[in-house]
Amino acid sequence: MEIRDWKEYADTVSIIVPMYNAGRFLAETIEMVQKQTYADWELLLVDDCSADDSMEIAKRYAEQDDRIHPIIQERNVGAACTRNAGIGQAKGRFLCFLDADDIWLEDKLAKEMAYMRAQNAGFVFTGYEFADENGRGTGKIVQVPETLSYKQALGNTTIFTTTVMFDTARIDKTLLQMPEIKSEDTALWWKVLRNGYTAYGLNENLAKYR
Repeated sequence: MEIRDWKEYADTVSIIVPMYNAGRFLAETIEMVQKQTYADWELLLVDDCSADDSMEIAKRYAEQDDRIHPIIQERNVGAACTRNAGIGQAKGRFLCFLDADDIWLEDKLAKEMAYMRAQNAGFVFTGYEFADENGRGTGKIVQVPETLSYKQALGNTTIFTTTVMFDTARIDKTLLQMPEIKSEDTALWWKVLRNGYTAYGLNENLAKYR
């Protein structure tokens, strides 16, 4: 188990955003995080060798907000390795994933953090809504169960990456490294649950899947 000093970052949420040619939505995504009602976060923008202006946008916002940290990958390695690079540099006790084109409601972090603490959980996720390319909700909302075990998760794929939160004081960061395979996010949920943890679902729509 990794021994860490939580005094400075005990309430900090590290948000990992993998970027690959994400310039179209990136400014909107960053500003969305800045509007969160829970303000103790760091935003790790990990660029996977984009050919567009993603890094320029990331650096511009980082100059204005010291909670934002652009990270450059030396070579294109794919989503799993890109997220893992972010995990490796995350300082916060709590860990979230956010794809560059997805959307969080303004109280997503606050409500999820409160729920995690109320459940004494190490792994939580929330409901979400499908959205069109302009971010408008389609009305198709995914409901989530109160809990998911490993066996239940094998037949239930309702855990959406952009809704997940982990407590790395309860689940070691080494276990949260995403496998370098297809559907790496689902493979990670299975890996964590197979190690005896339970995923707790907050059945409230707090995100949009564009």
